Amino acid sequence: MGRLISFIACLLIAAPCAFAQYAPQISIESVPDFFQLPQGMNFGEVSAIAVNSQGHVFVFHRSSPSGGGPAYGIHAAQLFEFDASGRYQRELGRGLYAWSFAHGVRIDSNDNIWTVDKGSNMVVRMDPAGRVVWVFGRKTESVSEEARPFEHVDTPRPHADGRFREPTDVAFDSAGNIYITDGYINSRVAKYDYNGDWEKSWGEPGTGPGQFRLPHSIAIDKDDNIYVGDRSNARIQVFDTDGNYLREFRVATPVRPGSKAVNGPTPADLTEISANGAPNALCIPPGSDVIFVGETTFPGRIIKATLQGEVLGVIGNSGRNLGEFSGVHGLACPSEDVLYVAETSNSRAQKLLLGK
Repeated sequence: MGRLISFIACLLIAAPCAFAQYAPQISIESVPDFFQLPQGMNFGEVSAIAVNSQGHVFVFHRSSPSGGGPAYGIHAAQLFEFDASGRYQRELGRGLYAWSFAHGVRIDSNDNIWTVDKGSNMVVRMDPAGRVVWVFGRKTESVSEEARPFEHVDTPRPHADGRFREPTDVAFDSAGNIYITDGYINSRVAKYDYNGDWEKSWGEPGTGPGQFRLPHSIAIDKDDNIYVGDRSNARIQVFDTDGNYLREFRVATPVRPGSKAVNGPTPADLTEISANGAPNALCIPPGSDVIFVGETTFPGRIIKATLQGEVLGVIGNSGRNLGEFSGVHGLACPSEDVLYVAETSNSRAQKLLLGK
């Protein structure tokens, strides 16, 4: 009877979902000790990861290069580069004014490096050499009495063009236009043209089509459809490049018995998990018709689905060991067979080789 009710519920919502059976488990190999950090260096909370055309891997993580300061006000953003073999190459932008609390990193088609900082409300484009070229947004000056985090209020304050409140991610279409998820407070998507000029934004807080409850990740397919991970609504919404709503889908899939949370209590009822399929991270391999979706700390899996929302399989489960995950906050997918994973809760990055 429970499965019948779930099936009927799926038919009543405007998006596909899967509760009738467990999704296939995709076999993986997590490459041990892939990231070769210098002696004495460690990752903090790894919030984002990206790969350039040379196979170099960029890891954006929450760690303090200077040390000191209270936990709530610490400078927590470092960007490390590794070569295709996982050998440490360099740190980029050490002590950069725009970095406060690392959130997202992406590489565009010209190998420019883009970082999104939730703490400073800024997005930075670096050239491949690591020099700052463009800056979007601005943080409150330290001399201001208002130099503190933005408040979350019940009645959202009007947003301003070109300014952000806790942005989360960035993506690029085939024409070089730029899309930024202005996530935690403004609940919108901002669009700039290829010259870096403001064009428009769309979205507002809510649960309806084109509304968001934390747009946390963004990805664009080969046809320039824009996929926005609407995390707290546990759905992925799809738009065209003008921000017109096209459709939405969900990738919730049953959690296997025995699954346990890494940090925090395990829900008593594994069929009632609000974060089931919640899109914490999105990645579409180049030219592919599939999307990888990383969940939050629990269930903590990576879900592989078609671009229409059909779940193809599940990668891993919640845990601390290799091939397990907690807080999949960023994904990089140079192909359907290779996946790089950034984990906040486990403070690490993994390279995965996927089977069928």
